[in-house]
Amino acid sequence: MCGLVGVLERRGAADAGRVRLMTRALAHRGPDGEGVITLGPLGLGHRRLAVIDTSRRAAQPMRTSDGRFTLVYNGAIYNFQALRAALEARGEVFTSQGDTEVLLRAFAAWGLDVVERLNGMFAFAVWDSLAQRLTLARDRHGIKPLYYADTPSAFLFGSEVKALLQHPALRVRVSPEALNEYFTFQNIFSDRTLFEGVHLLPAGCTLTLSPGGAPITRRYWDYHFTEDETLSEEEALGELERRFEQAVERQLVADVEIGAYLSGGIDSASVVGQAARHQPRLRTFTCGFDLSSASGLELKFDERAAAERLANAFQTEHYQVVLKAGDMERVLPELIWHLEDPRVGQSYPNLYAAQLASRFVKVVLSGTGGDELFAGYPWRYAASGLGARGQEDFIARHFAYWQRLVPDALRGRFFRDQTVPEDYTARVFQGVYQDQLGGTRPQDYVKLALYFDTKTFLHGLLLVEDKLGMRNRIETRYPFLDNDLVELAQRIPIAYNLHGFRHIEAVDENDLSKKVGLADGKQLLRRMLARTLPHDITQAPKQGFSAPDGSWFKGKSLDYIRRLLLNPRARIYEHLERDAVGALLDDHFQGRANRRLFIWSCLCFEWWLRTFDA
Repeated sequence: MCGLVGVLERRGAADAGRVRLMTRALAHRGPDGEGVITLGPLGLGHRRLAVIDTSRRAAQPMRTSDGRFTLVYNGAIYNFQALRAALEARGEVFTSQGDTEVLLRAFAAWGLDVVERLNGMFAFAVWDSLAQRLTLARDRHGIKPLYYADTPSAFLFGSEVKALLQHPALRVRVSPEALNEYFTFQNIFSDRTLFEGVHLLPAGCTLTLSPGGAPITRRYWDYHFTEDETLSEEEALGELERRFEQAVERQLVADVEIGAYLSGGIDSASVVGQAARHQPRLRTFTCGFDLSSASGLELKFDERAAAERLANAFQTEHYQVVLKAGDMERVLPELIWHLEDPRVGQSYPNLYAAQLASRFVKVVLSGTGGDELFAGYPWRYAASGLGARGQEDFIARHFAYWQRLVPDALRGRFFRDQTVPEDYTARVFQGVYQDQLGGTRPQDYVKLALYFDTKTFLHGLLLVEDKLGMRNRIETRYPFLDNDLVELAQRIPIAYNLHGFRHIEAVDENDLSKKVGLADGKQLLRRMLARTLPHDITQAPKQGFSAPDGSWFKGKSLDYIRRLLLNPRARIYEHLERDAVGALLDDHFQGRANRRLFIWSCLCFEWWLRTFDA
């Protein structure tokens, strides 16, 4: 787990001093070492967080002995030992014990096809000095970020945008298209970012580039949810148990200590339960909330009691942190600096959880991915149109549901920049599906919703967790995203995971009551856990990881929100219409609607403008 940067100059040689500045902008991602190399027009930099083979032999940038290929890489390849054995059978001799050298030699042996052999999380860049070709690649799910900017004078790339901003070819401007996406979906579904001209290489894609040419992007993998009707429910359960155990065991490989996040939910419980079998006294970490000023349904949001029960059941060494209303205010500027591109809801609790874990371990396991792959959001599938009248009706319903902040009908009087086409967000939304449309049964619509969640919501979560984990110098791993487990998850019939899915009710994402009373999803996972855990845990309603912001935003945090967002000099009003924002804020303050997601996004954008001086 590290950070990488690079520049391919259009004219002249790369400047080593400039590359070093770019590299040092990522110092938080790699406290264990720094490396910079220039090769004519190309400059590469790397910051290292040593996890597998902590010796200098695994330092980067790493070159083949003949000098043809040079690699910078961020991630973890869990099947690197099998790949190493295959390469040794071809006569390769290794000088290190880690996965970096395996990746480098595998690329030299198999070229770009190597990405299809990798089981893990990765973003990497390889320079072929003979062919004068740069190759970038990102893992199947987008666990590791890789940004790039194609400017007239240089092609820039790196693990975080702040590294690219160290190069004079790039200056900060707001992308009006990305801003429209963010204030529609509370996410960015295209490859754009809030930084005009900066793109995010899509998950499951490669990019190739020569000094005088244009970048060429190719998709090498994508999700495809289907139903294997030959797979019985008992066979699916047995295979799930086998592949899940294999996935967790693969991701326990490290030369440093590993811990795990533990909430009261079944995803993290699944991971911790399996990891604890292989690592006695596993360290686990929970983030809870002070509910003294919460009310109603938010009184159920603190999962510490459930997490402690699980920690006792699995005999883990358990730690917890408790957040209060003011903790958001204290951390928001730093949070935005590290997030760079705000996505998918209130994420400041993730930062505090990562801070806690970093005090004890360098690697932490996460249950992220279980909901998206095993149908953990039943209310979304209902809103996505289980009763839709054809695919066009499904997409229209789904699009309406995912307008989480500003509905399309209000866009014309919300954004000050009106150059973005009216149908832009609708086209971006429909573009997510690509070639996935087909079938008009209710389960076909659920499959489309699963595809959409993995491509957009899960991807946003992974970006957030990478940035906030690396801010705290820890590597986060995701057993649910193991290649073999994902392959199985996509084949499981919908009815095995989602009992009674035709009768689920839709609810508003702003309405936190959605998290109470919904235990219909992930039934196969619940059955797997039922062999080791009590019924009240395995059949508990989905909770999610949310602070009681609905109450805090009308109570203890209200003065802070008014001070920032009702300030006549607030930066957001350079891009958003004051009256439209004020009306939506007033809806929340007066109790007419819960606008917690909108308020959070306005706070994030205000601090983004201040932080990056856009």
